[in-house]
Amino acid sequence: MLEISKLTHTYGTGPSAHHALGGVDLSVAEGELVCIVGPSGCGKSTLLRSIAGLLRPTGGRVALNGVPVERTPDNLAVVFQDYSRSLFPWMSVADNVSLPLRRRGMDKKGRAEATAEALAQVGLEAAATKYPWQLSGGMQQRVSIARALAYRPALLLMDEPFGSVDAQTREDLEDLTLRVRGHHNMTILLITHDIDESVYVGDRVVVLSKAPAEVVGDLRVDLPGPRDQITTREHPDFVHLRAEVGRLVRGMRSPSASAR
Repeated sequence: MLEISKLTHTYGTGPSAHHALGGVDLSVAEGELVCIVGPSGCGKSTLLRSIAGLLRPTGGRVALNGVPVERTPDNLAVVFQDYSRSLFPWMSVADNVSLPLRRRGMDKKGRAEATAEALAQVGLEAAATKYPWQLSGGMQQRVSIARALAYRPALLLMDEPFGSVDAQTREDLEDLTLRVRGHHNMTILLITHDIDESVYVGDRVVVLSKAPAEVVGDLRVDLPGPRDQITTREHPDFVHLRAEVGRLVRGMRSPSASAR
């Protein structure tokens, strides 16, 4: 579904230029949930913005279903970390979720039905008439996820979506992401700085090097399901994979990690 070839990006010019991406190659199959991790400042968000068509890369190619990404594709949705800026405070929860559906050309009844279904999937059907500022941070991020679900994108991009919530809410949102993915068989690319999170939710964990970022590891996650916050994290394979990812993030090459 998603093909990234030799992607590069440089901010600025001359001696002060910052080379964020140094030639990223990555493919994501339909229905996969792929997590991307790497050192702080390595270019993870630059990569996501390039995939989303929000940033024109310096070089290389991004293609979604074989079509080069020149602008934000119609069949793509993004969930950002800063939920407070991605929701309109003067609009109700339901109106926030249904707003992008106008772009789909859906009529009022269709938008209402899709909105109600999406809010039910994230457990917020009772909050439809409330405003974002009346909700907790975790609930606001659920609204952002519901908005993406209602849009039914071919590809969902998530940019450190749980980084601004407490630990318990983070675990709840991780489990929500797994349920949503299972229900819709949705293709998801999730950027995170949390190594444990990447192993817990991902089918694959892709590790980027320090900037200028390149892929230094691509690890398949083969954990027994359904995944659970307690038993999964205690599983020997989880502990092993977490260590493998940790070594790669810290620049310590591991002979058992496969770099593609």
